[in-house]
Amino acid sequence: MNAALPVVVIGAGPVGLAAAAHLLERGLTPLVLEAGESVGAGMLQWAHVRMFSPWEFTIDRAAGALLAKHGWQAPNLAAFPTGGDVVAQYLKPLANTPEIQPHLHLGARVVVVAKQRRDRMKDAQRNDVPFVVRYEDAAGEHEILAQAVIDASGTIDNPNPMGASGVPALGERSLQQHVFYGMPDVLGKHRERYAGKRVLVVGSGHSAFNVLSDLARLSKQSPGMQIEWAIRRPSLQRVLGGGENDQLKERGKLGLTIKQLVSEGTLRVTTSFHLDRLEKTPAGIVAHGDGKTIPAVDEVVAATGFRPDTSLLSELRISLDLGTQSPTALAPLIDPNQHSCGSVRPHGAEELKHPDANVYIVGMKSYGRAPTFLLLTGYEQVGSVVSAIAGDWASARRVGLVLPETGRCVTQFAEEEEEATQSSCCGPAPAEPAQEAGCCGGPAKESSNACCAEDEQAKASGSAGCGCSTAPAKPAPARTSCCAS
Repeated sequence: MNAALPVVVIGAGPVGLAAAAHLLERGLTPLVLEAGESVGAGMLQWAHVRMFSPWEFTIDRAAGALLAKHGWQAPNLAAFPTGGDVVAQYLKPLANTPEIQPHLHLGARVVVVAKQRRDRMKDAQRNDVPFVVRYEDAAGEHEILAQAVIDASGTIDNPNPMGASGVPALGERSLQQHVFYGMPDVLGKHRERYAGKRVLVVGSGHSAFNVLSDLARLSKQSPGMQIEWAIRRPSLQRVLGGGENDQLKERGKLGLTIKQLVSEGTLRVTTSFHLDRLEKTPAGIVAHGDGKTIPAVDEVVAATGFRPDTSLLSELRISLDLGTQSPTALAPLIDPNQHSCGSVRPHGAEELKHPDANVYIVGMKSYGRAPTFLLLTGYEQVGSVVSAIAGDWASARRVGLVLPETGRCVTQFAEEEEEATQSSCCGPAPAEPAQEAGCCGGPAKESSNACCAEDEQAKASGSAGCGCSTAPAKPAPARTSCCAS
């Protein structure tokens, strides 16, 4: 491979620009291609939303060092920025540094990445030839050669549909003008769309929480509003998070806020609801699922998350998990069907590599369809990946990030059965954990087959596991959660 070629970074969000900073630190040349007209274009779609991570967890080490070189003063590290704050106060100054600015192309949409004169069928010398990166901008189509490719393009432009089967519900497409995917600016530019209206929010993640909270605030200023909330889970217990036990306090407070709004009747929640059909009636839009109907509304917000679009890598040999659509080795660490402790053991280039060497999917896109990605994860990923591209695999394998836990964990659950079984990791099973340090001792450190630290230790000693995913043999004093202290 020609080391004089650039490393192409797809996407100029926080993780993409962090990758550029790490590449420069290693003496490698980045070429950052951003489809939007601004750095952080994806974040600007939710510029109004306040993050539950403070500035302390928002600034990458290499990026911060580069900015400091030019006299940049970091914001108050304990403050909580909005998406717009991050773009204005961090990403734009970073993009404008003389080191990064010449290597950044805005309005440049990558169409496809391939291997030079090697389609996906050809084996010979695949790892010896450069990548061909084709992109489009206002001037037309272009091709460049690259020694490596880091895909940090995110997922925000590819929202999940609302249908319970992973496809749009019947009627969803025909009613697009009444559906907003993501987080509308309810109190700002989208205020008139929702003021005084009947609104249905579909989804149970933090995006839904933010939307519901804003709609509730608007309802106090705009009489006559009706806020419906539909979730697939049979109860709110798993949905609302760890509350005061969440190590990101603002994230925990958000769940407590939603709980209060439901209790006081501001939000009307329908549980065990799997959306099958949206119907336009004289009374409004009616949602149907599981033999239930939700009262007619005027607008629908689909806060149902996002999924990766890997079509631009379709000519490469990449290995993705069939379920999560994340890199295969990463999938067992983040798959919510196996565990969801709000954290994940440290990982980097080793878990993110593919059969075609030197192509990496990082950032939110690396998590595929899995939820709860934190910027800190992306920063550690790119630090490790850049080390690997530079040939320093010893450094690439030195990963040690410990992420803040949610205060709740679920392991090997089936959402339809979780209320009946009461036996998932860190759920309300009557098991007393040996340690009180997060999910059964904290996340697993090494084994991708372990749901948590206790499980990892038990399996290493020859046992079947710690019992997180099975009901305990002997009753013990009841606890609300093994994630609680």
